[in-house]
Amino acid sequence: MQKRKCVSVVQLRKLLTAAICSIAFMAVVSVHVQHVVPSSNDQKFNDKITTTRDLQRWTRELAPPHLSKVLFPPPKSNVSRGVSDYEKLWKPPSNRGYLPCTKPTPNYTAPAESRGYLLVHTNGGLNQMRAGICDMVAVARIINATLVVPELDKRSFWQDTSNFSDVFDEEHFIRSLANDVKIIKKLPQELVNETRIVKYFISWSGMDYYENEIATLWEEYQVIRAAKSDSRLANNNLPADIQKLRCRACYEALRFSPRIEQMGKLLVERMRLFGPYVALHLRYEKDMLAFSGCTHDLSQDEAEELRIIRENTSYWKIKEIDPVEQRLKGFCPLTPKEVGIFLTALGYPSKTPIYIASGGIYGGESHMAELRSRYPLLMSKEKLASIEELEPFSNHASQMAALDYIVSIESDVFIPSYYGNMAKAVEGHRRFLGRGRSILPDRKALVRLFDKLAQGTMTEGKSLSNKIIDLHRRRLGSPRKRKGPISGTKGMDRFRSEEAFYSNSLPDCLCRTGPLHPNTASHVVR
Repeated sequence: MQKRKCVSVVQLRKLLTAAICSIAFMAVVSVHVQHVVPSSNDQKFNDKITTTRDLQRWTRELAPPHLSKVLFPPPKSNVSRGVSDYEKLWKPPSNRGYLPCTKPTPNYTAPAESRGYLLVHTNGGLNQMRAGICDMVAVARIINATLVVPELDKRSFWQDTSNFSDVFDEEHFIRSLANDVKIIKKLPQELVNETRIVKYFISWSGMDYYENEIATLWEEYQVIRAAKSDSRLANNNLPADIQKLRCRACYEALRFSPRIEQMGKLLVERMRLFGPYVALHLRYEKDMLAFSGCTHDLSQDEAEELRIIRENTSYWKIKEIDPVEQRLKGFCPLTPKEVGIFLTALGYPSKTPIYIASGGIYGGESHMAELRSRYPLLMSKEKLASIEELEPFSNHASQMAALDYIVSIESDVFIPSYYGNMAKAVEGHRRFLGRGRSILPDRKALVRLFDKLAQGTMTEGKSLSNKIIDLHRRRLGSPRKRKGPISGTKGMDRFRSEEAFYSNSLPDCLCRTGPLHPNTASHVVR
């Protein structure tokens, strides 16, 4: 009997020991999990994009089965990366104490009584339309108009049939701007057949034009239709509240539709599995090359194809272009080969993950081969997602461009090969958010270095690298005051030479932190 009692006591001790060990183990695991889950205070694009780096298992389940093993190797520890490499390649530039400040001034009032309805037909690609929509919000405020949700361009080169609600969150757009402008989805039925005036607003116009010329049209018409929306509002010399309204419209109200944001978030999370990544806006697409007349490194047949496209596109006014002169002036996008040389000179190793934000690259793999040989880890939405996942967005250029926009905004480094509408919009949004590096290549200086390489008077190595790094020390996207017109320019050229408002909203929508600046960070971007 005594022996049985001893055995029972021993077994009971073992069970208690096992239970205590299990409880201790669960506590350790719980602390670890809490440590790796990102803080809910992290401010990301539209407050929805996360940058969780420990999503390996979850993302593998969502990734296309046939791509999972190839695309998603185990994430590499950040500890293994040298501090010097981080400083040199990935460290964001200082925000110099600037934060978003979009709250209206104390003199701002509720919208005045509407005098009529403003219809807007946007024009261009996604980012050209985005800027135009935000400008038309401000114009509606200036002329006391009710803004009808703008129509997206369906007739341009991209032939996209998307409506506003397919690309943007329509309800959020209307609700967010309720204290600024009255916005409705459709023109009232009784006014559908009402006589209206179709007006081409003069580009880069200020308050006087809209208050004294456009607003007087209400005396004869109830409906004004803006035939185009791009660049219809001045970059500078507008009241502070109008400038802040443009920022609220662009960075708070104009969200992408929920399904676009959800897909964009998934692409970001899949890119994050590789660690820090570069988003490369490779503007080496057929429409860009045809429009700009840039034919460097193309065959005669390719150059002729682009010339014919330019000749047959009626709304492209310039037909005869000297491609050599165009390139030497810095007006051409860098070729994929040139981008590879540029990235190597900056010091990015061959294992750097690069997200290609673009439509179809002209010439396909034949023009991508040299870039891929330097950087084999070239990713895109088509590689990160399955055909089924992308199917809802396919054949809709604006929606596909929106996915690229989200991944570019969230990247550690953003590099555009051409300073077009996408580059300006992403650079401006990232500068507004204080998000990572945005390296703007000095194309005019770079092509001269690339030509020396081609001629054999220079070789790749430390000398070239030092030159390119020195050229771009002040081109990393840090906050700075928006540039005015180039000295000596007049008329329309004066306005064209100004830095675009949406590429740099400082000083209007970025303010220094501190007690002397109570308006700073008054609106959190979501």
